[in-house]
Amino acid sequence: MTFRRSHALLLFLATAGRAVFAQSASSNPAVSAADDMNLRFANGIVAVAEDKIITVADVNRVVMPLLPQMQSSATSQKDLEQKIANLQDQVIQDLIDKVLIIKEFRKKKDGDQERHIPDTYIDAEIARVESEQFDNDRSKFLAYLRARGTTIREYRKETEEEIIYHYMQGQQQKSASIVSPVRIETFYNENKDQFYEEDRAKLRMIQLTRTDGETDAQLKAEADVVIARFHAGEKFEDLAKEFSRDGRRSKGGDWGWMKRSDLQPAYSEPLFALKKGEATAPIILPEGAFILYAEDRKYAGIQPIDDVRDQIERILASQMSHASEDRWLERLRRNGYVKRY
Repeated sequence: MTFRRSHALLLFLATAGRAVFAQSASSNPAVSAADDMNLRFANGIVAVAEDKIITVADVNRVVMPLLPQMQSSATSQKDLEQKIANLQDQVIQDLIDKVLIIKEFRKKKDGDQERHIPDTYIDAEIARVESEQFDNDRSKFLAYLRARGTTIREYRKETEEEIIYHYMQGQQQKSASIVSPVRIETFYNENKDQFYEEDRAKLRMIQLTRTDGETDAQLKAEADVVIARFHAGEKFEDLAKEFSRDGRRSKGGDWGWMKRSDLQPAYSEPLFALKKGEATAPIILPEGAFILYAEDRKYAGIQPIDDVRDQIERILASQMSHASEDRWLERLRRNGYVKRY
């Protein structure tokens, strides 16, 4: 074999090897993600926050369970790799912030002792995990800890820190959840287009299913009896419980609020011609006769502020909570010791 042929063969084998590796990595994102983390952090350490060393294993423990979902939503291999890299970076930041938040919880104030979570809370959380994830089988739970290389004492500490982390986040969100009426009204006036709503009707329906050989005239005659009793003053809800033959009979034919676009024209056109408290004439279709009742009506337009006040309050509370949490975390990061690798 000449040198040129030998060199060409070596190049082919090297290229093929890389292709096989790439194919293997793309088919198994967990392998690719783990390899990427090991390349980025050769010594296995991604950051130090206060006295806590955050390792590649800590990051992978969070990232790995999320990879199948990311793989299914990725549009390409490049997109998947970018998503994984972004997730890894976010997890690293979250793990750093967690250390700083726990430090804030434990910080002594005015001569007080360092704060701890009561043992009963930790015991209850571990019992919940054993029940929900290990079928109340203590041996399975302990086997899981052994596979992780974690002692029960270390796991209790992890559990306490998780409780602290979520408690502190909850306290921070609670402190920023009060929204003034003025802010609600301002948001409403500046964003009225968000509260446009098409026609809606609160629908109740009676379905008279066609039996074998039953004619349209027979169906209509049966439906006319029901309508006559409604016009005589009986409640539509009670008539639906007595006559309707569908799955909502027990609920008085209640279908809730419906938009015009939610229904086929055979139903929407007669329904949205009704005013509140009116019922349609029998609608005869191949499967049976239908009587629709508009228990309530809302017409197209901007919803009144009183109808959307709770919705706006939730939007503003969420915005304020996120902004407050960002400021809080920035303060903790400025005052804490963090080194990223």
